[in-house]
Amino acid sequence: MNISWLGHSCFKIEAKSNGDNITILIDPYDESIGLKMSKTKAEIVLITHDHHDHNNLNAVKGEPFVIKSPGEYEIKKVFVYGIPTYHDDKQGSERGANIAYRIDVDDLSVVHLGDLGHVLNDEQLELLEDADILMIPVDSKYTLGAKKASEVIAQIEPRIVIPMHYKVPGLKIDLDPIDAFCKEMGVKNTPIAEDKLKISKKDLMTEETKVIILPRQ
Repeated sequence: MNISWLGHSCFKIEAKSNGDNITILIDPYDESIGLKMSKTKAEIVLITHDHHDHNNLNAVKGEPFVIKSPGEYEIKKVFVYGIPTYHDDKQGSERGANIAYRIDVDDLSVVHLGDLGHVLNDEQLELLEDADILMIPVDSKYTLGAKKASEVIAQIEPRIVIPMHYKVPGLKIDLDPIDAFCKEMGVKNTPIAEDKLKISKKDLMTEETKVIILPRQ
């Protein structure tokens, strides 16, 4: 599996499913946020919530299967579970609903939390815990913030954590930089990977949780 970060909360997952290559795109954004996103071909697109920095289907090439509602889905032997959550810690009264997704493909489980704004309850955690790879928002102005993000990581206990939704050069949305999250997680020198994440199940035979900061592709 290859995982590329396209900026903000947008990821491209390239995997094998039933012997075929498949591309999954999550939360494509509108260029009004200040970041440029090239049109990307995908077979499956996941939308976590209906805000312009997460739902730009015009950035997608092809005729993908689009998921933007909670539920269980199977597309080309890719299993997707959409779990209803909230964009804030007040039952959605401030920023509305949000969907966290669990994607099972290529013998790996990937969780993308969208703009989650709260720690998980038992029902939500039952579907999300023990994921191999966790994509988690770390900004405190609109999402979890560093401390709550670390609490959610402790709940899910993934092998790999990829932070998202933080300040980067060019972004017009006022978000926190990644520093507070790195400090909370004990990550020093803000290490950034050189390229996309290339991963397989055999690479995850460890109990330790590893934070990987991806460069924007």
